[in-house]
This record gives sequence, C-alpha cells and structure tokens, in this order.
Amino acid sequence: MKKTSKLTKKPAPAKKSKPAARKAPPAPVVKKTAPKAIVTTISAQLDIGFGNALYLRGEGPGLSWDRGVAMDCVADDRWTLVLAESALPVVFKFLVNDEIWSAGVDYTAQPGTSVVFTPVF
Repeated sequence: MKKTSKLTKKPAPAKKSKPAARKAPPAPVVKKTAPKAIVTTISAQLDIGFGNALYLRGEGPGLSWDRGVAMDCVADDRWTLVLAESALPVVFKFLVNDEIWSAGVDYTAQPGTSVVFTPVF
C-alpha cells in the first residue's frame, strides 16, 4: 500500500483591513441674513389741511437746510419720514408745503429711534 500524503495548505494570513474612515458630521447650515439697517423714523402728529404737504429740513442723512424732503402722509393727521443710518443725532424743522417753518427751536432725534412730534405753526 502506498501512502498518500495529504498536503495541507496552511490558511493564508488574514488581510489587515483599514479601519473605516470616520466621516465628520456635516457642518451646520448657517443662514446668512443681512444686518438690519439702523434707521431713524420721524413722525408728526398734525392735521395740516387737505391739499397741503409736510416737509423736513435739517442736518442728517438726506436732509438739507436749503431744500425740504417731503414726508409721507400715513393717516389724516400723521406724517412720517424714514431716514437712512446715521451716527449723529438728526436736527430738523418741519415746514408746511416747504415754505412755512414750524415755530420754536429745532427738533432733535437720536439715531435709530422712532419719534413723534406735534409741531406748531
């Protein structure tokens, strides 16, 4: 009898696998919002009569002492003007039809505020 030898194969060494790459968590979504503009709102509580308009003259964004800026009539007795951002207080006077100046001293509004005045003519 012939002996047969069995050749046994040794199992191949296990391949080293790379550890699973950790994925970084997704970055949080940041919504970009435009910064709010700091505006100054000046209003006048006054009924100046039908057909008339109220104006502002003064020192501040968009204002001049030489020529008035028309205010918006938002109610029968309410006029409003929104001025752009300013670092300094706004100094102004009201005028009817950009001709008749309000009585008294100049008015002042701090930047970023919303103020209501009752001018006298």
